[in-house]
Amino acid sequence: MYILIFCHTIVNFFFRTVKRTDFLILSLPVFKMEEKRIIGRCEMAGFPNLKVGKLKTKVDTGAYTSSIHCSSIIKVDDHLVRCVFLDPSYPEYTGKEFEFKILKEVMVKSSNGYAEKRFMIRTTIELLGQEYTIDLTLTHRDKMKYGALIGRKFLHRKFIVDVDRKYQSIQE
Repeated sequence: MYILIFCHTIVNFFFRTVKRTDFLILSLPVFKMEEKRIIGRCEMAGFPNLKVGKLKTKVDTGAYTSSIHCSSIIKVDDHLVRCVFLDPSYPEYTGKEFEFKILKEVMVKSSNGYAEKRFMIRTTIELLGQEYTIDLTLTHRDKMKYGALIGRKFLHRKFIVDVDRKYQSIQE
């Protein structure tokens, strides 16, 4: 689909050969603008492929990558990682081991200033009633208040964060 733009007087400014009474037709592509959804600073998120129901998740615009807490992370080989999501302190904990293809290994600088090498996996997240693909780094978040963290890379072009709101998924 294209929008036709008719230019009259302005054309003379840019194109000296076009007379004031002539019209120029420009054809520009129309881009579909998807509406961004409003998300709070904390949300309940599900991770269906990880068999994790609803998990309190921090939305952090200061973090680039997203991460999830694992109590055990073992590199099986150059292409696979084995892990157990969460730990017994979480009601959603199953103790089940999962194997994932390693998307890549990344260095992540945490808020306390320390850099940590992490495995990144690709999975799905259920948020505000919709499923999305998300890249998660695996880390020990046992000392953190939230079991998962959503960063800017995932939020980009999908959500607007309203820091005055919490748990929008529960209110919908």
